[in-house]
Amino acid sequence: LGLRSPRSPCAKPCPSLPAGSQLPCFHGSSTIRNLKERFHMNMTEEQLQLLIEQMVDGSMRSITTKLYDGFQYLTNGIM
Repeated sequence: LGLRSPRSPCAKPCPSLPAGSQLPCFHGSSTIRNLKERFHMNMTEEQLQLLIEQMVDGSMRSITTKLYDGFQYLTNGIM
């Protein structure tokens, strides 16, 4: 939610990108659009808060999250 603030440098990442960037990750028109969509600017703060809670709840119940957490614990000692 804080990154959507107009004062956040992440709120408007496009002007800070060099025009005609040669970085492969910025080729194609969908890259910047997809980045902007992650901020869900069309949602109110309440709607976004609900979406975030749903995403966290889904992640907590996910077997892949549990597997990844186990992998992190075994390889890096991260609990």
